[in-house]
Amino acid sequence: MKQQPLLGFLFGLIAACMWSSLPLFVQQVVKVMDIQTSVWYRFVLSAVGVLLLLCFSGKFFTFKRISPKNTLLLLLAIAGLSVNFYLYNLALKYIPPTTSQVLSPLSSFMMLFAGVLIFKEKMARHQKIGLAVLSLGLILFFNERLDDFLQLNTYFKGVVMVIASSFVWVIYAIVQKVLLSHLSSQQILLMIYIGCTLVFFPNADIKQIYQLDGFQLVCLVFSGVNTIIAYGCYAEALDRWEVSKVSAILTQIPIFTLLFFHLAVMIAPNYFVAVELNWISYLGAFCVVSGAMLSALGHKLKMLKERD
Repeated sequence: MKQQPLLGFLFGLIAACMWSSLPLFVQQVVKVMDIQTSVWYRFVLSAVGVLLLLCFSGKFFTFKRISPKNTLLLLLAIAGLSVNFYLYNLALKYIPPTTSQVLSPLSSFMMLFAGVLIFKEKMARHQKIGLAVLSLGLILFFNERLDDFLQLNTYFKGVVMVIASSFVWVIYAIVQKVLLSHLSSQQILLMIYIGCTLVFFPNADIKQIYQLDGFQLVCLVFSGVNTIIAYGCYAEALDRWEVSKVSAILTQIPIFTLLFFHLAVMIAPNYFVAVELNWISYLGAFCVVSGAMLSALGHKLKMLKERD
């Protein structure tokens, strides 16, 4: 496979920006629309988008047959992603977008543990150090919120929901990894989106869309197409660049979210409320990013040292 570092970097950067900005817009929607309805609209938009992409690319009629075993795995993936979306969207009712994204690297480490337990992979020393640095960073980031954790209030509830959504996402990711050996990624995504749409349809109040103002409607549409752009660019980045380097870009998501959030407060203060963080919290966010990056690139540093 021919490496195209510049294109790989650009696609990875776009994916990181998409995922970084997503919670800012989702939070605006769930202020008015209930969780089931907002998630249903997101899956509808994503399913339609993937379907159109498949039709325009001429790959719609290249679907493979699905065995009974793969059907069960597909149902498990649909259940996992449905729960993940529901918990994450619900959490944004209780915590700011910056908090949700600082917790985002937990998914990578949960996936790492899953690889050790399920696929019998080994956990390298740099990954253990990275986990320790990330854990320290989370403690520092929440230094002003320790009372909230002790009181088990709504903020604590939101944090628990994000952690739970990360755990459920890992279940979905493992199932998808198994399915990729039998089905194409486009086929998997389309069927999962359609399945999730059916899951939320019975409890979706479709007419709630009329309660959104113009800005919130834009946020809803953006949150729907965000998944298509993010996952599409992520796949293109992996096709053109090394996995570890793409992963290193994605570790910057918490930092990008902090930047986007401050920018959003400056541009639209009527919609976005500033969240004050002390220098210890910023230091904690830096440690979270550093720990995640060390986990992604630590083996590269070791190789360079051995080469010298």
